[in-house]
Amino acid sequence: MALSFCGNNKDINPYSVENGTLNNGCFVDALNLVPHVFLLFITFPILFIGWGSQSSKVQIHHNTWLHFPGHNMRWILTFLLLFVHVCEFAEGIVSNSRVMSTNHLHLFMPAFMGFVAATTSVVYYHNIETSNFPKLLLVLFIYWVLAFITKSIKLWKFAEFNVGPQHLRFCITALLVVLYGLLMGVEVNVIRVRKYVFFANPQKVKPPEDLQDLGVRFLQPFVNLLSKATYWWMNPLIIGAHKRPIELKKIGKLPIAMRALTNYLRLKDAYEDQRTAEDPDRPPSIWRSMYRAFGRPILLSSTFRYLADLLGFAGPLCISGIVKHLKTKDDVATADKMKDTYLGVYFMSSTELLQNSSVLAVLLFLALVLQRTFLQASYYVTIETGINLRGALLAMIYNKILRLSTSNMSMGEMTLGQINNLVAIETNQLMWFLFLCPNLWAMPVQIVMGVILLYYLLGWSALVGASVIVLLAPVQYLIATKLADTQKSTLEHSTDRLKKTSEILKGIKLLKLYAWENIFCDSVEETRGKELTSLKTFAFYTSMSIFMNAAIPIAAVLATFVMHHFLNKTGPTPSEAFAALALFHILVTPLFLLSTVVRFAVKALVSVQKLGEFLQSDEIGDDSWRNGDISVSLEPGKKHLGMTKAINRKQPMRYQMDNYEQPTRRQMRPTETEDVAVKVSNGSFTWGNNLVTLSDINIRIPTGQLTMIVGQVGCGKSSLLLAMLGEMQAVDGRVYWSKLPHCEMINEGNISWSGTEESEEDIRSKNRYSVAYAAQKSWLLNATVEENITFGSPFNKQRYKAVIDACSLQPDIDLLPFGDQTEIGERGINLSGGQRQRICVARALYQNTNIVFLDDPFSALDIHLSDHLMQEGILKFLQDDKRTLVLVTHKLQYLIHADWIIAMKDGSVLREGTLKDIQTHDVELYDHWKTLMNRQDQGLEKDIQQDSQTTLERKTLRRAFYSREAKNQIDDEDEEEEEEEEDDDNMSTTTNRRSKIPWKMCWCYLSSGGFFMVFLMVSSKLLKHSVIVAIDYWLALWTSSKTEQSTDAGTDLFTGTSPANSSNITLPTPGTLEAEKDSYYLPVFIILCAAGITLCLITSLTVEFLGLSAATNLHHNLLNKIIHAPIRFFDITPLGQILNRFSADTNIIDQHIPPTLESLTRSTLLCLSAIGVIASITPAFLIALVPLAVAFYFIQKYFRVASKDLQDLDDSTQLPLLCHFSETAEGLTTIRAFRHEARFKQRMLELTDTNNTAYLFLSAANRWLEVRTDYLGAVIVLTAAGASIWSLRYNNPAGGLVGLGLTYALTVTNYLNWVVRNLADLEVQMAAVKKVNSFLSTESENYEGSMDTSQVPENWPHDGEIKIQDLCVRYDPMLKPVLKHVNACIKPGQKVGICGRTGSGKSSLSLAFFNMVDIFEGKIIIDGIDICKLPLPTLRSRLSIILQDPVLFSGSIRFNLDPERMCTDDRLWEALEIAQLKNMVKTLPGGLDAVVTEGGENFSVGQRQLFCLARAFVRKSSILIMDEATASIDMATENILQKVVMTAFADRTVVTIAHRVHTILTADLVIVMKRGNIMEYDKPETLLEQEDGMFASFVKADM
Repeated sequence: MALSFCGNNKDINPYSVENGTLNNGCFVDALNLVPHVFLLFITFPILFIGWGSQSSKVQIHHNTWLHFPGHNMRWILTFLLLFVHVCEFAEGIVSNSRVMSTNHLHLFMPAFMGFVAATTSVVYYHNIETSNFPKLLLVLFIYWVLAFITKSIKLWKFAEFNVGPQHLRFCITALLVVLYGLLMGVEVNVIRVRKYVFFANPQKVKPPEDLQDLGVRFLQPFVNLLSKATYWWMNPLIIGAHKRPIELKKIGKLPIAMRALTNYLRLKDAYEDQRTAEDPDRPPSIWRSMYRAFGRPILLSSTFRYLADLLGFAGPLCISGIVKHLKTKDDVATADKMKDTYLGVYFMSSTELLQNSSVLAVLLFLALVLQRTFLQASYYVTIETGINLRGALLAMIYNKILRLSTSNMSMGEMTLGQINNLVAIETNQLMWFLFLCPNLWAMPVQIVMGVILLYYLLGWSALVGASVIVLLAPVQYLIATKLADTQKSTLEHSTDRLKKTSEILKGIKLLKLYAWENIFCDSVEETRGKELTSLKTFAFYTSMSIFMNAAIPIAAVLATFVMHHFLNKTGPTPSEAFAALALFHILVTPLFLLSTVVRFAVKALVSVQKLGEFLQSDEIGDDSWRNGDISVSLEPGKKHLGMTKAINRKQPMRYQMDNYEQPTRRQMRPTETEDVAVKVSNGSFTWGNNLVTLSDINIRIPTGQLTMIVGQVGCGKSSLLLAMLGEMQAVDGRVYWSKLPHCEMINEGNISWSGTEESEEDIRSKNRYSVAYAAQKSWLLNATVEENITFGSPFNKQRYKAVIDACSLQPDIDLLPFGDQTEIGERGINLSGGQRQRICVARALYQNTNIVFLDDPFSALDIHLSDHLMQEGILKFLQDDKRTLVLVTHKLQYLIHADWIIAMKDGSVLREGTLKDIQTHDVELYDHWKTLMNRQDQGLEKDIQQDSQTTLERKTLRRAFYSREAKNQIDDEDEEEEEEEEDDDNMSTTTNRRSKIPWKMCWCYLSSGGFFMVFLMVSSKLLKHSVIVAIDYWLALWTSSKTEQSTDAGTDLFTGTSPANSSNITLPTPGTLEAEKDSYYLPVFIILCAAGITLCLITSLTVEFLGLSAATNLHHNLLNKIIHAPIRFFDITPLGQILNRFSADTNIIDQHIPPTLESLTRSTLLCLSAIGVIASITPAFLIALVPLAVAFYFIQKYFRVASKDLQDLDDSTQLPLLCHFSETAEGLTTIRAFRHEARFKQRMLELTDTNNTAYLFLSAANRWLEVRTDYLGAVIVLTAAGASIWSLRYNNPAGGLVGLGLTYALTVTNYLNWVVRNLADLEVQMAAVKKVNSFLSTESENYEGSMDTSQVPENWPHDGEIKIQDLCVRYDPMLKPVLKHVNACIKPGQKVGICGRTGSGKSSLSLAFFNMVDIFEGKIIIDGIDICKLPLPTLRSRLSIILQDPVLFSGSIRFNLDPERMCTDDRLWEALEIAQLKNMVKTLPGGLDAVVTEGGENFSVGQRQLFCLARAFVRKSSILIMDEATASIDMATENILQKVVMTAFADRTVVTIAHRVHTILTADLVIVMKRGNIMEYDKPETLLEQEDGMFASFVKADM
């Protein structure tokens, strides 16, 4: 058959132009080729030249990108144009093959060229746009004009020859004319706006400012439409992640429109605009403000969603069409066709094209691609909006926190916990609600549409199936609510378990020394049991919901077809059956999701309510005395509202707070004449609970002098400071700052601040505006020590040094691993109280402010330090600077330094004046002070004898590091994971390691679940999927048998005639045949469906319970391993790391891995079974599968690595954000006194933006993956359809089977991305199993010993004789020995004292008695038995020890003294009496059963230490070891203790490790140690006589 452009028809000369040139149809088509060819000729050279020069410049950076006007419009029109060209091409080919004898190229050739030209035009446009060179667009303008003209000629000719809209080609041409016209319009518009041609002055346009900032890496808003839809711009990031991990630097900053600040201002405007003048007290609605600020993107997203849902229904319809038309032959008589021939060629009608199965297959493919693109676009828009909303809400909450009134925090209306919940939970709930909210209105539409289509396909029986689905939806909702409830109870139990675990780990040394591990272990196991019970319910409900999701479509299909059988007496045709099957699959998803969405909506309502309450809570007065903008007068009528509300509600003004710049600062004039810095006149202040805390206050604070405020505990000293700072509500009176003459004239009830502006340089030299304030309860940031002290001020080395010396912080800083660059706070190192307080004082001293308020800075310091601080810091450093200083203190001996004294009593001022004044006027008070001072001085002398508290604190700090030095400060837990692999870190190994799936861990997880469960899971999963395939296969056979039967029956009886003619003769046979067939097909179908539903139930239960048993075993093993690990393990492993295993990792193993595993196996098996089904029907499909599989492999490989990195980034950026919120809420008064709100706000915005960037990239990466897998799925559908159409020509699979294959291919598109995402999730979650597993390999202590318990005498050790022979001890085989060849002999009943410097091995010796350390040479013999041979529990339960740090557990006092419940009450009371605690315990409610809070916080340190003594007395063992036990007790108590030990332990052996040497002067024997050796060993008297001996020098130093 010859190929000729116009066709070589013999009858008509195709090239004749007798009737006029334009009347030859072929010529018109040729004319249409001209513009396309013109475009290709001109643009190709330009593109090649452009690309050639580009490659030399490498990649053009995105700072030249911009969008010309009408950018999106042009892309949309071009896509439409391409689609119409495809239709034109299809129409040309189909009509060419239908009727004409020869090939008419001109029917489809111009369409093909048009397609190529349109593609070129858009590529060309994109290149011009990115290089911002609009002059070249002229070419496109000419092309659109030419194309428009030629197409119009064609349309005009059609109209002349009576070709009308009933013909498809006419419609297509008309559409093309419209599109070309519109594109021409777009082009004219570009010329109009940019004036690049025909105008004198072309417009210079710069790209958006985000792109000029190279830090912005999130390009989604700036790329072209195609790249937006497919996330093409993400490729470099995701593929690059494979080579090196994605860091924060790589993801850059957020574009301006998405920053928290921008969105906060949007939301706040919407919120504030609702405050009307008429009704100022009505709280603005948060919902409405959210709608106003973020409504538009949500509408856009919903539009995308509707488009996607409607396109989703194209799938089932196309399948039904394809199956229907596969069989139809072209039986229409040729004569009919010739009627439609004009211009010598055939024109087809509009419906005819859609009856061609190949065309339908292509349509199906396009519909799928579009549907998926729209769906992902909808997801992306909602997620972006959700992130924007979260940023705005966080900023809003933060602003509110900074304005919260202090009373709210202290009176407990707003607890820290609530604020943390608002930040961590409520904002996320709202964000998730936004993600899901388009579903709320898209789903009902989808369901209604689906039901209508089902009705159209199958009639009434379809409604039965649909009603099954709809009726089961409420059940799913019920399950979802139940799930949420069980999760709550699980959470409660797990927090309880964590509390117990952390107590155990903190007191692990004590538990081991007392052999109590197992008791405490059991109590944790008991809580874990409760937790597992609620986890079981959780697992049950989860599996129910999974089961519902899998079983509903089966049930619906069953109900429908059985019903159809009874109503219609015939089964459906294959085309109907499989369309219905696909529709049921579509319907289940929205119903399953609907329950989730409704649940989220309910949660969102609650969250909004909480947020509203929070935003409406009381605020602190707008400190007009600081800003000098407004003075707020409080008339008596408004008093009940409280000052804060008066400001908050009465004036809908914009707060000065919201200028994110530092507020303009008013200066004080530091003239010497001005003598009062602050003055309060008849003030009375309240904390907002209608009780006046401070009344009748008239005080003045002299400028540049030291004012002291003294008084008893609770007389309102701190409150006075806060009242001056404006933190309290003023009921009456006023606070003046810096008196100037005109202050007096301002009316009563005002707080006013006034001052005059100063010259510039003056301001620069003295930034003295804020108040440096050190609160009583020290408050530190999670930052380095240096940052905590400078606190945002510029660093000045000399000043910093002076401050550190004044607060004597240098020795402490030297102990820290990284000096003053060490992180402290929650995430860093915990300092002791005194150290924290000194840092806070240092912060106040360092700030360059005029006024310093110190609230009891000496409370946690010992005497030497407070003296040093007073002399160096306060008197020298501050007074030299002439700063005004207000000091609250209890140390009356410092009153002599004060320039001004304010004495307070019961919330009012008792006296005010200099010490001289008070001495002359108020003799009584002065004498009272004097007696107090003497008492303090005696304390002083006593204090000097003891080793100071500070050295003790430093010692604990040093211990904390000494024990960790072996670890070399490993900051990151993940380092241990990397050490396991080989060290060669060249590129290839790292990439391999990062893309490997942790199969080993999966196996470890599964095997801990039990082999039987694994076997059950695998077999039931496989069975279930084969049954589901069987159901559909059976359906295919059944429906195909129908169609074949009827055709067979027809042709057999009337040979040669087609069934079309036989329809009017009634035939008895086919009916009866069918009835027999049905009676065979139907029961099997019902049985298969029932089996499928049962298997769904079994599989969903097995997976969940497999997960449960794995979780049970892993936690049990972990707990036992850790509790029985040697003490060295706890020295080198940070507590936080161990706790993480029990909290986060256990939680992942409990709740997250099972559903991920289930989802992964389900989606993988679904995809595999689908591919199997398609391949078995049309084996040709397998050839196409190979490239698809390769593509899929690479997509998932790249995505998993990138996703893991982004997930880590998201997690690691979230923590600082939450910490920042909680630390702000804790340090509110300090931040406000310093006036640092703006700085903290800035920090919060940065942290929020960083976290949002990570989250945005993570969700964009998910979209990247889903778009790609969805397109792959669409290609699979296309190849499956193509393969079945193609194989029909050779052999002939039944129509039903083709339908089956296509239905399955459709499901693949839904599940492919789930496979990858679940794989990625599982990989992240398996890290938890890996971490837990790494702890399971720790060695346990050797509990057995070589002796049997029965061989140890009942009352051993009865005498208490200890022989130490040649003892060598080390903590670890890798480390040096700490005790070297120690020999000693202690007789029964002796009192022995051991002393030596820190690190001399004293404590190690005490641990050696309990076999807690590695004794590698020599032995300790107690009463004739070598302790190394004893079982550990026996040995440790027979000796008793009192440790240096007191450890108490939460529970009752009885539990703390005797957890084993072995002793009578009398014995306990006796022990308490010996420890001087009996009277105190008697007064407590419950006596022995009184509550001890966590860590014994409700007792003082001294009392705790006494409880530990009592604990040792309860054990009546004949050997007692005291390890520096009296270090934290005051002198008086210590003396009592010494006596007690002498009397109560008269007949027992006592070994005291001395902290202060004078405690062992009365001992029978003293051992002096140095570097693990015994230096001196004798009676104390003998040792004292050796003047140059070590012991003598110790005693001298200590006196």
